[in-house]
Amino acid sequence: MASGEQRRNAVSRGVSGAREPRDTTRDTTADVTDAQESDAARRRRRAQFLRELHEAKQLRDRVQPRRARAARMRQQMRMRTFRW
Repeated sequence: MASGEQRRNAVSRGVSGAREPRDTTRDTTADVTDAQESDAARRRRRAQFLRELHEAKQLRDRVQPRRARAARMRQQMRMRTFRW
């Protein structure tokens, strides 16, 4: 494993993780609208993913009640032993 000094030197020399400069010839208003649309699309995809994840967790809890109960007990134990 490389030390922090070696890693910093490698990055500064462009050995790993070097990025090419961005193309700045595009219209900035187009970038703003693209960014807003992509943010909205990302939020929609994230919301859909979280809905499906929640649904999958509920299904798993229904089909495996013993495991769900054990998980609830572990969570309760964690909350009882948590210190502020």
